Amino acid sequence: MNLKNTLSENIRIHKKLYQIKDKVDEAISKIFYCLNNGNKVLICGNGGSAADAQHLAAEFLVRLKPKNNRPAYPVISLAQDTSTLTACGNDLGFSNIFSRNLMAFGNEGDLLIAISTSGNSANILKVLRQARKQNISSISFLGNLGGKAKKMSDLNLIVKSKNTARIQEAHIFLGHFIFEQVEKMMMKNKYER
Repeated sequence: MNLKNTLSENIRIHKKLYQIKDKVDEAISKIFYCLNNGNKVLICGNGGSAADAQHLAAEFLVRLKPKNNRPAYPVISLAQDTSTLTACGNDLGFSNIFSRNLMAFGNEGDLLIAISTSGNSANILKVLRQARKQNISSISFLGNLGGKAKKMSDLNLIVKSKNTARIQEAHIFLGHFIFEQVEKMMMKNKYER
């Protein structure tokens, strides 16, 4: 596939995201409500999606836009560090790496964001089950048809594609858009208080 075809595919997939506009708006509201009430967002994914989870957490902890001097928002990646990941993977099994951290850091009223291109990763399914046990609401960024995670998450943002790279590109776009809107709402709310 050449550059022109890849760009065309990327643009086509991004344009289709407008079909889930209402769900995107709902995600914005859920995240804003969570943070505005003093709770935290816990975010996770595997591989490239783990990098996306850490990237988005950093945008909230630090800031999304250089000129927005605002408080840090509690958004935490559940892919804590290599020591925790490898210890949990070795001692408890790789499927527990996120659910174990959620048990430690998650509280009722918090929000889980799970990122999975397939929606079938064992550790994503397990963390979504754990979120339900802890009465933690969940939003999943998924690909293709959503996989098994679709039935386990409270809100699904599904990128209709089978191409992992295009799904991940759309996920990071959605994450940036959603977080930008939440940041605006948090800053506006701060100044109106």
